[in-house]
Amino acid sequence: MLIRELERLENLLQPWREFEYINREVFRTLSPVQVEFPLVNLWKNEDKVVVTTEMPGVESEGVEINVTGKTITLRFERKPEELKDGEAYTRRERRYGEFKRTIELPFNVQSDKVEAKFSKGILYIELPRAEAEKPRKITVKSE
Repeated sequence: MLIRELERLENLLQPWREFEYINREVFRTLSPVQVEFPLVNLWKNEDKVVVTTEMPGVESEGVEINVTGKTITLRFERKPEELKDGEAYTRRERRYGEFKRTIELPFNVQSDKVEAKFSKGILYIELPRAEAEKPRKITVKSE
């Protein structure tokens, strides 16, 4: 008897589950969440700012970095994996294509002294603070 009641309850809930599924799918396709890519970490001290980002599947030669004043722009391309005959995706979530990300920095940097390195799929960019932007200690002279 308890099993019959549970089956009846399950049958009553089925249309609601379908409605929830359709609702999720419709809103997912109508208003997808846009996340800037690539994701970056940024930290600073008085002398420099450091930017890091993950770029798996990207060759270092294909990364372009431009610095102007307080802005850094990253450009790169990630190509899709080649599938062999008879293979097909069952899920495809990783992005591929051309990417560009512009980030506002906390201060102007010396663009001629920027250093970048690529290690294990992570790009590290060290941007030294422009001399004119560094805090100066002013000594007070007495007469």
